[in-house]
Amino acid sequence: QVQLVESGGGLVQAGGNLRLSCVASGRTFSMGWFRQAPGKEREFVASINWSGSKTTSADSVRGRFTISRDNAKNTVYLQMNSLKPEDTAVYYCAATLSFAVGAAYGSWGQGTQVTVSS
Repeated sequence: QVQLVESGGGLVQAGGNLRLSCVASGRTFSMGWFRQAPGKEREFVASINWSGSKTTSADSVRGRFTISRDNAKNTVYLQMNSLKPEDTAVYYCAATLSFAVGAAYGSWGQGTQVTVSS
């Protein structure tokens, strides 16, 4: 139901920062960020409810990554600070009807590559 387009990825040195953006074409949904590193399973990074009043994040990124949204711009952001080489992955945004740990994400973006050099 929703078309999602990620942007903002790139190459950055360890300790640097990036901000990813995800623009949605449809109505406001709860949103999540996921990532998949080479040879690894896709993993959850962070999520945010429809209004932005509630967020969750994975233990691996807590304190470094922040998810936020600007509904006037139909955009969800992932601010990534103090990046580490192990953060290297393709990052995807996705939409779900429910804000929950087991939520089903039915719409996915194409992904944006984040590469952190040591």
